Formats: sequence, structure tokens, C-alpha cells
Amino acid sequence: MLLPLVANGLGALKNAHRGYFDAAIRQTFADSLDLDEAMQPDHEQANRWDYLLGHAPSGNVVAVEPHSAKQDEITTLINKRVAAREQMRGHLRDGARVAKWLWVASGKVHFANTEKTRLRLDQNGIEFVGTKVTAKHLP
Repeated sequence: MLLPLVANGLGALKNAHRGYFDAAIRQTFADSLDLDEAMQPDHEQANRWDYLLGHAPSGNVVAVEPHSAKQDEITTLINKRVAAREQMRGHLRDGARVAKWLWVASGKVHFANTEKTRLRLDQNGIEFVGTKVTAKHLP
């Protein structure tokens, strides 16, 4: 059961990760869940996505993954999303879904933002946002 692990606002985020969100949008999140921590006991060796956030203005769930932005990490991010969707089965209400899957760079960006890279991420439902999540990235 994930509900007891949901925190108000950005409360479930590690302090170091709050800076990845533009100050202007931080108050727009009603609640948050550290999905990585919540899934760790049952999926210790599996890929796990970091956070789910309830975006109050849109009423949507947004998944955010702070992760190093290197060319060889693209497959890892894709695998994390696939794993998260499987891990969340049975935890989300009927009809509930994650509206956006956002990858925010946890440091310098070390991959070419080429059409091939963008296409691969797009085909897998992931939006690379650079080093900060801003209003334009939200539903």
C-alpha cells in the first residue's frame, strides 16, 4: 500500500532534489511519493523510478527522475520507466495514469540532444527537461 508513504507538497523528495524544480512551480504540487524508496523492499535489484508528484492545477500525476544525463544512461531511463509502470500495477486507481515522465539532469548534460536521442526518448514516453523542471514541462 503506497498511500501511507505519500507526503504533502514536495515532502517526499530528498532535500538535494528539490532544487531541480523551479521555485515558481514548487507550490503547485499537492503531494509526492518517493517511488524508489516505496518499491525498494519488493524490487531491490530492479530499476526503480524516483518520484511521483500530484500536480494540483491539472489534477495529473507527474513522474520525475533526477539522473545523470549521459548517452549511456538513456537505456537505463527507459528501463526505469518500464519497470515503474509494472511495479505500480495494482497500486493506482482504475483509470489513473502518469501524465508525464520527466528526466531532469542531476549534473552536467553529457549527451548530444540529437533528433535520434529525442526520438528514442519520445518513443518511450520520456521528456528530457535539462537541469530544471519548469512550468512548460508540466501538464
